[in-house]
Amino acid sequence: MKKALFIMDDQLFETVYSPAVQKEIAQYVDIIGPPLTKRNCQEHVELLQEVDVIFSGWGAPVFDQAFLDKTPSLEAIFYAAGTMKKLLSEEVWSRRIKITTANQANAIPVAEFTLSEILFSLKNGWELSRQLKEKNYVNGMYQSLVGAYQSTVGIISLSQIGRKVIELLQHFDLKVLAYDPFVSAEEAERLDVELCSVEDMFKRSDVVSLHSPLLPDTKGMIKREHFQSMKQQATFINTARGAIVREEELIEVLQKRPDITAVLDVTYPEPPVEGSPLYSLPNVVLTPHIAGSAGNERARLGAFMLEEIKRYTSGEELQYEITEALYRNMA
Repeated sequence: MKKALFIMDDQLFETVYSPAVQKEIAQYVDIIGPPLTKRNCQEHVELLQEVDVIFSGWGAPVFDQAFLDKTPSLEAIFYAAGTMKKLLSEEVWSRRIKITTANQANAIPVAEFTLSEILFSLKNGWELSRQLKEKNYVNGMYQSLVGAYQSTVGIISLSQIGRKVIELLQHFDLKVLAYDPFVSAEEAERLDVELCSVEDMFKRSDVVSLHSPLLPDTKGMIKREHFQSMKQQATFINTARGAIVREEELIEVLQKRPDITAVLDVTYPEPPVEGSPLYSLPNVVLTPHIAGSAGNERARLGAFMLEEIKRYTSGEELQYEITEALYRNMA
């Protein structure tokens, strides 16, 4: 059997790799030591020297030259979390170490969170809930709102999460616009979305949801003019990365347009600096980066890695493998 170790944040370990999943993983590999962390794994060089497979997740060590020098037998890393950006070095690829992640599992709760915010926003829920508190009574029957029938939703980037959001939106009678420079007209037709520019999307959509990766080309991509052009009572949702938005310009527009709402699960910096208008603006909804896997949802990540080790030990192709080429364009 392949020799394996768990190395990740000790506080999150059993929420990701449940005892039942640990037990089942042990049927396919030989777990040669206790769960380790990036802080103490260097104290167990004798284990690192032997390990073939590492199961990890949040709190993973950086797999750089220094670490890999201590793991001469390492052939695969199973990462039960989302992005591995900044964790992998060139040595990983030159040694042809297999990498697989649960980023698709982590995309599921983000898409579900986004769907809930889209539907609530189409009811103008955030603004009307504020009015209800201020006026004590608001009759929703006579309030201005769009609703989730034949309204328009814009999705920026057909990433894994963006695609899952679109899949969930297929259950509703909505028009879906999409922006992604790498998606063909044929693929857009298959997804039942209309491709358009970012500028056009902000002008036409009742809700715009951002799902772009943070790359040099996307940093600061969403700016003042986009927010200025939004329809009355439109909503902007960001579950991607705060730095993709020019936040000061967003704040400026929100201050002038109380009719639009920003739902921000991410900011830049995160959390916002003390005294930021994002804390006090009534048309801003801040959530503390909860869209991704949280609570019981984390166990799905470990379950995905369990299925991957079954494939790996039986010689099957890994379903969620990350290649060097894919890694270059990942968030």
